[in-house]
Amino acid sequence: MKTKSTAIILCFFGGWLGIHKFYLGQNVAGILYLLFFWTCIPSLIAFVEFFILVLMSDTEFNTKYNQVIASTGRAVSAKDATSALADLKTLFDSGIITAEEYEEKRQNLLKSL
Repeated sequence: MKTKSTAIILCFFGGWLGIHKFYLGQNVAGILYLLFFWTCIPSLIAFVEFFILVLMSDTEFNTKYNQVIASTGRAVSAKDATSALADLKTLFDSGIITAEEYEEKRQNLLKSL
């Protein structure tokens, strides 16, 4: 899990080189920062991004960079989602949940991937 404070620090001290972009998983943008750092344009962009990161809420940061579902506040891996789908199917087959509930929960799990 990436932390907002680390991203802010990397953006402040190494933003002109795009270090924060590599940390946030945006490798193409990081390479572009490295290629054009001598123009000072990445420095100006990083300056703006620093304030964007500072003002961004933790929920928004986690949703954008940590693949966190906003409603539950937790990350969902493919393995977890597959396991949850199997459990959901078992509940449906045993008659504990209705077809509508099953389909709604299944769609939510598939969207989280």
